[in-house]
Amino acid sequence: MTANLLDYDLEGLAAFCERHGEKRFRATQLFRWIHQKGASDFDQMTDLAKSLREKLKVAAHIQGLQVISQHESSDGTIKWLFDVGAGNAVEAVFIPEEDRGTLCVSSQAGCAVGCRFCSTGHQGFSRNLTSGEITAQLWFAEHFLRKHLARDERVISNVVMMGMGEPLQNYAALIPALRTMLDDHGYGLSRRRVTVSTSGVVPMIDRLGLDCPVALAVSLHAPTDALRDNLVPLNRKYPLSELLDACNRYLAHAPRDFITFEYCMLDGVNDQIEQARQLVSLVRQHQGQGIWCKFNLIPFNPFPESGLLCSPPEQVAAFGKILSDAGIVTTVRKTRGDDIDAACGQLAGDVRDRTGVGKRIARQRIVMLKPVKATAVATKEI
Repeated sequence: MTANLLDYDLEGLAAFCERHGEKRFRATQLFRWIHQKGASDFDQMTDLAKSLREKLKVAAHIQGLQVISQHESSDGTIKWLFDVGAGNAVEAVFIPEEDRGTLCVSSQAGCAVGCRFCSTGHQGFSRNLTSGEITAQLWFAEHFLRKHLARDERVISNVVMMGMGEPLQNYAALIPALRTMLDDHGYGLSRRRVTVSTSGVVPMIDRLGLDCPVALAVSLHAPTDALRDNLVPLNRKYPLSELLDACNRYLAHAPRDFITFEYCMLDGVNDQIEQARQLVSLVRQHQGQGIWCKFNLIPFNPFPESGLLCSPPEQVAAFGKILSDAGIVTTVRKTRGDDIDAACGQLAGDVRDRTGVGKRIARQRIVMLKPVKATAVATKEI
């Protein structure tokens, strides 16, 4: 079986070349052809010796992902569904803005975390993606968009690991993919413009800070452990105190001087004014020193299986004002691509669930959320 060169970062590709009797500098040439020029045919690589090209044809291949479908939103957002085999498919989304182009990338076929408000989590989990499958989403999107938009220069300036899956539960495959994104011989993205989003896998946050520090976003979604246990089940293993400790440790290595906390606004569940005040206390008083952070409030994109509703705009604004008045930078995420189910929390693809997590969420939904709703109402009356 030949090697798919999309699986390698530059160091991995150099080791591959050395195993086949080639100098390490050949890896740099090869890497540039693949990632900067989008080449998939070794015969295109005209500055490589013919003998090397023939050797590569025998030992390697460059294989992206098959596109099952492409949908373009009225706002310019593009969503692709990629086939990853065995009945599984993952989604990636390109979000164009005036000053940047952002690609939202998937890391797993499904997700085992099972957050109540996430469409992916309700589908269950099949498998981790390989490094090549993660990188292939960027490889395809970048070179497709250059042709689609008739541009010679780079189109994608930002990558967010916010698609399907929990990136830090696929750590071994994530790191080579991140290094390829950052490498000047690859896509040359800034560490500040590559973001890993996590539901709070504490040990892997620490490892990421040492191995490949990029911007970090944490799916917080609740000001207390009691509520977060219900919304983000991983909190039962890594509660808020441990998660915030890990965030503070990460700041010592991070390319930015703050952590982004993502907060999905759920009507009557986590959007009450008192809960906003609890958030302020949580991030300002943690361990007596607080944590440097910003909040990104995300309007929930409803789907039938969740049993949840989006907070009214005026409630989102009032909630955000409490945070802003406390001196915390707070933004409300603009919903993009919702007409093609490409907005935050809507990515689902096709997942052959091996874990039964989707069925467990369906069984637990009503039972788990009733006490949460009651807590929210009680809080509102205080």
